[in-house]
Amino acid sequence: MQNISEIYQNKKYTSKVIQFGEGNFLRCFVDWQIDQLNEKTDFDAGIIVVRPIDSDFPPSLNIQNGLYTAILRGLDGTGSLVKEYRVIKSINSEISVYHEFDKFLNLAADGNFKYIFSNTTEAGICFNPEDKFSDAPPSSFPAKLTRLLYERYRIFCNDKTKGFIIIPCELIDYNGQILKEIIFKYADLWKLEDDFKEWLEETNTFCSTLVDRIVTGYPKDEKEEIEKELGYTDNFMVTGEYFHLFVIQGPEWLKDEFHLDQVNLNIRIVEDILPYKTRKVGVLNGAHTIMVPVGFLYGFDTVRECMIDETVGNFVKKAVFDEIIPSLDVDKDELKEFANAVIDRFKNPYVRHQLLSISLNSMAKFRTRVLPQILNFRKKYDRLPDLLVFALASMIMFYKGFRNGGHIELKDDQNILELYKKLWTDYDDKKISLGEVANGILVYEKNWEMNLAGIEGLNEKVTGYLKMILENGMKNTLRSVL
Repeated sequence: MQNISEIYQNKKYTSKVIQFGEGNFLRCFVDWQIDQLNEKTDFDAGIIVVRPIDSDFPPSLNIQNGLYTAILRGLDGTGSLVKEYRVIKSINSEISVYHEFDKFLNLAADGNFKYIFSNTTEAGICFNPEDKFSDAPPSSFPAKLTRLLYERYRIFCNDKTKGFIIIPCELIDYNGQILKEIIFKYADLWKLEDDFKEWLEETNTFCSTLVDRIVTGYPKDEKEEIEKELGYTDNFMVTGEYFHLFVIQGPEWLKDEFHLDQVNLNIRIVEDILPYKTRKVGVLNGAHTIMVPVGFLYGFDTVRECMIDETVGNFVKKAVFDEIIPSLDVDKDELKEFANAVIDRFKNPYVRHQLLSISLNSMAKFRTRVLPQILNFRKKYDRLPDLLVFALASMIMFYKGFRNGGHIELKDDQNILELYKKLWTDYDDKKISLGEVANGILVYEKNWEMNLAGIEGLNEKVTGYLKMILENGMKNTLRSVL
């Protein structure tokens, strides 16, 4: 069977987009939308993907000439199940910032580039004071971007039309504003000229965003069946749900920039993303985050398995409706309507969203997606939310790294993994108590940005749940908690 690159020709649109990140989400969300803008309007924007990490896996998209298939399946809004295959031709090439740093910087010299998108996970938009201007490249994504922007300024400083529209897609509040602030911090750290800062402010547009699509990634279990249906092989195919929503906080003229009157894409240009952000992060992402450790340790591997199971499904629904929604300062009827839609999306029979895939960087995700609801619930009702705290205890147990005797492939910041390994090893060696394991995580301010051990009753409650899970197993404990 021939490869997709032997069947289709990449149209090679004018390179206008620099994209930090080669992962499944951007390819099934941003690149998919740009592909439609290219096809249905005169947007004419090819993408140069910048791999922001020092890794050769997965292989470069260049081996398929930037081509791949986006497979979307789910509900179309009318209750009907739909399936759509689309060959994505919006990516022109991929470069590695670690292996091709000069080539990366040279992107600044091409005046056609206009847009910058990124998705480097919640941990990606950060400031590292150890980064130097002379590093090739510096470690953090904002530092890499600052270097690129400085090259752009150096080449086009007097041309006010050569700034960028910068649209980060990382799941943090007001991601565009935070990214902008960090770039200015690097400008100060590196003692870059005031004219550069003025150029940053006046010539570039930083947008904050909310992104919403469940992307399930490479369908390895369906690979042969799908390729037989497609009639070609594709090593970069990506699957996701049919639903999508892209909320961009930015100037009104972006509607014309993206030709939104000519395409049927769920892109919304708004003055403030906060209501959308609060709803999505709290309900949808929060439900994902609490589901992972509970559902996985219960014995399930996918979101749908969790949601169609009476016990785990009931846990997620009760946590959402009884603890998450009451803690959010958004219209309750709107939240309930959204939550019901989310639950239906989680049950999508076409989506096999792996819990381990969602578990990447769970500590940072719990901080941004669930911790605010724990704190708000406690402030409103003067007590801790039982199910959300149980999810926190379950996450600590998840990071022990075992399920039914089998090893769990944990993926997180190395410092976090080492912390958990030491705590759980010391516990197994009877050097510390279970309460000290819980305390060791709760005091880790580098992740939580506060000392959670100072919250009255939290350590005791988490420790109690850990004890129950260790003694009775997840299944019996969850039934008891419910």
